[in-house]
Amino acid sequence: MTDSEFMTRAENLLKAVEASCDRINDTSLADIDNQRVGGMVTLIFPNQSQIVINLQKPLHEIWLAAKSGGYHYKFENAKWFATKGQGEFFDCLSRCASEQVGCSLSFGA
Repeated sequence: MTDSEFMTRAENLLKAVEASCDRINDTSLADIDNQRVGGMVTLIFPNQSQIVINLQKPLHEIWLAAKSGGYHYKFENAKWFATKGQGEFFDCLSRCASEQVGCSLSFGA
């Protein structure tokens, strides 16, 4: 994958995270504050816990940091999959966010 392809796919993922936050906030009481600075999105939950998603351009990876740990993702077969077998990005983000707020949240592309 070229740098340009990575940036396009990564930007699409970050936009999808932001759109998911908007949808969740419109349809639930979750009240997720999402803040974007360049290639990093920080999700801040009402209990002040956070999830940070950032781009690792040199590695062509996306990193997710949550209370449960850190995860690295590479683009394969039209999705972002964890480099150590923890599954697909949006499934992991949904699981981590749900654990941190104590209710079921669903993020998607």
